[in-house]
Order: sequence, then C-alpha cells, then structure tokens
Amino acid sequence: RGLVPNVTTYNASINACAKSLQWQVALQLLAEMQGRGLVPNVITYNVSITVCATSSQWQVALQLLAEMQGRGLVPNVTTYNASINACAKSLQWQVALQLLAEM
Repeated sequence: RGLVPNVTTYNASINACAKSLQWQVALQLLAEMQGRGLVPNVITYNVSITVCATSSQWQVALQLLAEMQGRGLVPNVTTYNASINACAKSLQWQVALQLLAEM
C-alpha cells in the first residue's frame, strides 16, 4: 500500500503493548521508530513509561524519563504519574517521593 508509520502510529502500537504487558516489545518499537528517523515526543515517552509501570519495570521507566529529559523534552504530569506508578508497583516509595519533589 505504500503507507509509512508515523510517530502517532508508533505511539498507538506502544500503547497496545501496555495493555498486554509487553514492555520489551514496546521498547523494541521505540528503538525501531528512532531507527526510521522518527523523533519520539512526550506522548511516546508517556506510553513507554506506562508500559514499564504496568510491567513493574521501574528502573527502565526511570531510564526512559532520563532519556526523555536528555532529549530536551519536558515531562508533564502524565509522565510523572506514570513514573511514580512504576515505582509504587515495585515498592520503591522513596524514589516515588523523589519524583514528586521534582515536579
């Protein structure tokens, strides 16, 4: 058909991974989109962090938060909520409070 996926298409696909707890597939999609020259946006990182939160991958979630900030993107309330949830699911309450203080 000649259709090419864009950032929105990848965001939706990563979000689908969240529903199925497929955090590793989500991260593969994130890498694939960057390999295609597409630039992740705040929504991309929010859904990627959410995938990690639902899969109890708090350290990966925080790596994504740091990566996002390193790219010059400004985390929003959704970003912090997802990051704090990732920490909460893994009983990392001290890290969650540090994130709250960063807001």
